[in-house]
Amino acid sequence: MASFTKRGNTWQYAISRTIDGKQKPIRKGGFRTKKEAQEAALQMEFDLKNGVLDPQKDYPIEKYFLEWFKTYKRDISDITLNSYKATHTKLLNYFGDKAIQSITKREYQQFLNDMGEQFAKTTNRKMNGFIRTCIREAIDEGLIKTDFTRNVTITGAASKKSSEKFLDYDASQLLLKYLHANIDNGLEYTMLIVALTSGLRYGELVGLSIEDINFKESTVKIHRQWRYKEYGGFGPLKNESSERTIGLDKTTMNVLKKQVLKVSNHPQNENRLVFYTSDSPIQVITNDRLNDVLRASIKKLKIKPIITVHGLRHTHASVLLYQDISVLYVSERLGHASIDITTSTYAHLLKELRERDSSKTASIFEDLLTYSG
Repeated sequence: MASFTKRGNTWQYAISRTIDGKQKPIRKGGFRTKKEAQEAALQMEFDLKNGVLDPQKDYPIEKYFLEWFKTYKRDISDITLNSYKATHTKLLNYFGDKAIQSITKREYQQFLNDMGEQFAKTTNRKMNGFIRTCIREAIDEGLIKTDFTRNVTITGAASKKSSEKFLDYDASQLLLKYLHANIDNGLEYTMLIVALTSGLRYGELVGLSIEDINFKESTVKIHRQWRYKEYGGFGPLKNESSERTIGLDKTTMNVLKKQVLKVSNHPQNENRLVFYTSDSPIQVITNDRLNDVLRASIKKLKIKPIITVHGLRHTHASVLLYQDISVLYVSERLGHASIDITTSTYAHLLKELRERDSSKTASIFEDLLTYSG
């Protein structure tokens, strides 16, 4: 029998249970409403009744992880869901049907070490975060007693330095001029121009529809993205802050106007995509193809570093910051969930700008002293 308690702004359920003559209730909190807690408790009682979560039986870790994220991770983007699925695949391939109850901390650390030889450290850190949250749930449900993910060591290849992810101001200028000069050589060049001048994520870029562009106000509305990893169709953005309307320069708007004229009456463009192409199974130029054209352009110009299409988003932000645009506005324009993400992502650049601002500040007060009116 379950009981329900409100704790602050969330609800918690508690299901009475006896194991080996001792009371070992199952508690789970964090539900937004009592109804959500009741539904979760009902599912838990059903699982207990059918032996799904019997602590006396072996329970494969991959099976538990799969059912856990399917139950608790419903309100997430497709991209995040794919990350959970990838984590599940790694658990399945490494542990097979090994029971969650029999995995030791040393075995789990060896799993992380093996992943460290194959994937980047940031990828492994995210994966471990998923698994650790799942393991805490298993402890709450009484399947295991100890957290074998606690205080583990994450290994893997180092991520690129922040300075290697974007082009500087001069290189950005060269690239933009080159893209405009080659705009008639393929749709990719038009897309790269818009990516650089808007800072859109790839999914947001290819998810633009004709109705999202306001030529009168020179703005673009970002309210959904294209499910390019699921072979097309519109999907939700990465987070609530990602929904935004941004202004674009007139030159870019003219580029968009010419593109819209090309696709607006295409009989197969049912979704009225701005960057529709009939040559692709996902109806738009793939991310890999855009990366190939971008890398070739950068090599042609003999500038560094060689960046990806996502690097154009970082480049867009760095150009704005270099031109003294506020971090707050840059954060809002990029659709970051918080300004902390912006400051941490561009910490290296912001440090350089602070040093420049320090000298500028000193001269301001010197000028103030000598100001004659």
